[in-house]
Amino acid sequence: MRTEDVLAATVTGLWRWDNASGIVTLDAEAARLLGLPAEEVTLSEAAVRSRFHPVDWNEIDGVVQLAVAEDTLAEARLRIVDSSGRVLRTVRSRSKPYVKGGDFELVGMLQEVADAQPGSAARTPITGDWRRSREAFLLDAGRALAEARSTSEVLRVAASLSMPGFSPDGLAVFGVQGDRMTVIGHHGHSVGDDGPFTEMPLDIDYPAAEVIRTGRAIYLPTPEEYKARFPATWPLAEPFGRESWAFLPLTVAGRTMGAWMAAFAYRVGFSPDERSVLTTVARMLAQALARAGVAESERELSLGLQRAMMPVLGPAIPGMEVAARYVPTGGGLQVGGDWYDMIQLPGGRVALVIGDVQGHDVRAAGLMGQLRIALRAYASEGHSPDAVLSRASRFLHGITEGGIADGAGGSGGSGGDGFPRFATCLYLEVDPATGTLDIARAGHPDPAIRMADGTVLQHPTAGGLPLGIIPDADYPTTRLTLQPGETLMICTDGLLETGGHDLESGWTRIRALMEAHDSAAGTLETLADVLIEAVHGPGSHYTTGRLADRREDDIAVLLLSRTGDPTRQAPSTRRSVMTVAQAEPERIAAARRHVRELLHDWAEAEQVDSAVLMVSEMVTNVLVHTDGDALLVAEAVGDQGRRRLRIEVADTSDELPHRRRPGEMASSGRGLVLMEMLAHEWGVDPRGAGKSIWFALYEDRAAAL
Repeated sequence: MRTEDVLAATVTGLWRWDNASGIVTLDAEAARLLGLPAEEVTLSEAAVRSRFHPVDWNEIDGVVQLAVAEDTLAEARLRIVDSSGRVLRTVRSRSKPYVKGGDFELVGMLQEVADAQPGSAARTPITGDWRRSREAFLLDAGRALAEARSTSEVLRVAASLSMPGFSPDGLAVFGVQGDRMTVIGHHGHSVGDDGPFTEMPLDIDYPAAEVIRTGRAIYLPTPEEYKARFPATWPLAEPFGRESWAFLPLTVAGRTMGAWMAAFAYRVGFSPDERSVLTTVARMLAQALARAGVAESERELSLGLQRAMMPVLGPAIPGMEVAARYVPTGGGLQVGGDWYDMIQLPGGRVALVIGDVQGHDVRAAGLMGQLRIALRAYASEGHSPDAVLSRASRFLHGITEGGIADGAGGSGGSGGDGFPRFATCLYLEVDPATGTLDIARAGHPDPAIRMADGTVLQHPTAGGLPLGIIPDADYPTTRLTLQPGETLMICTDGLLETGGHDLESGWTRIRALMEAHDSAAGTLETLADVLIEAVHGPGSHYTTGRLADRREDDIAVLLLSRTGDPTRQAPSTRRSVMTVAQAEPERIAAARRHVRELLHDWAEAEQVDSAVLMVSEMVTNVLVHTDGDALLVAEAVGDQGRRRLRIEVADTSDELPHRRRPGEMASSGRGLVLMEMLAHEWGVDPRGAGKSIWFALYEDRAAAL
């Protein structure tokens, strides 16, 4: 037996609906079920739509759209009507949508099912399927409205709701301002249609105004009833051509804050079940609008606070360019403890500061303001970077510990939250004339430098504890020189860690962005925008739904570039300096990593390994055999493929190294032997106070001969 015969015997027909062309193909049984001659036929969508009850067609449209979005089956119960609107039978449709580009093709079957006796086209009793659809709709509507965070988002969600069995094609939300009614938003109307309804007095004879006055819903199933009850304002509603209206109060905490209008292009009887759905949606809409109003007030407060506390970059620095960005966290009041600052110092010098106070609340923002003012005061007094941070740490420790010591917590720095706060900070002084930077760091991420040839390095700097941990902390100073064409980037950890990254993977992401930036075509402001956009992602991350806001932490970033023609310096020079202190032997690993990053595009990997091995040996010898710190200077000069690398490690000891011949089991004494074997050139140079050990490698081995 053929499949078609089996389906016909079970009163089951097949249909295919091409949404792109609007063509529907029915087999013989499907045509019979729709009240047509029992033969295969191809019809337009309008012709098929006329065979279904209009309310059921509205329902299946929403079901199909959901099936397309979720890639599931579309199932619905539909009433078939004749040309006079009499219900002939009820069929169940099960179909599968296949998406093709922006459209879809629906393939499925129709099967006759037992239902209420055929009768007029008036609404039949609500079925169990309709009730289940209603419950699912209310759950989805509640979730979508709960995620909306602004009034515009709430209105957009309300306009997209497809109610089960009946869907309005016109919506409006009315609010109250004093003794007048305003239109907050509308959908399904043209621009300017809300003009006659704006600024209506509350005592006018209009359904929405009466709903706001009384707090009771008004249902108008026919134009005749609308005209009879509200003759004065019926001329305003008549031109829209609607057939039924529902006006419901928007009530929060017992207070009617506005009204919601749902208008229908067809007659709706407003049965108890339909009124229940509308009432529930109105309650959820009122709650969502109230939450959105509070959230918008909080955002306005937080933005005002941040605008008041965030500084504006001062006058231009001669020979330098500066750009900065601040983005608050996506949660709460959108205030936090990140900040940046630019301070004019005597003698033409400039201080740049960036920091992060622990927390993302109003207290963190308040402490940030206090700490920023204190840092400004200490810097203006002429203190060096290490002294500025030491005094700032003592200041923060004092105001946060005071809140716990006094017992009340109301006036102390902990602000009654039960624990002291700390802050990370990076403070640097710039000499614009020479490009010299003196950097002091308190638990903050290291700065990064983009060199003139596009190489980006995270420059290791000496540092101390975050501010506020202990009152008397020391903060060593690191000095480096920003060459013409180079750019310094300092940031808070939010730029690195947002989006599920840790400091390591976040730095890899930021480094790639900085290296890809074309400094000749884009400005420093462009680079700042690129860094922020890469962390936050597209605008879809700020809408409701699965893509939630990714702003997990405050972000502050500050860029400093030294202008000038880099070609006036030694051609293609790549130079870096770092210090390894006696108290920080772990920074030997940072020195090895720093050399690898400096030579990331070196022609021979073996030479890079050799350079890293010799640097490790040289720095270790300084820490083991002297009492001072090691100063590492690395410089690569020349065009790629023909560069000369020179690395020296200097210390303050006058004792020169001696060549030794260690035995097989010796644990030391191989430093000079390694350099003799691996380096193209090497030497030991005495200095006025100490010595330096150096080696050189040539990228082109022929140049070393």
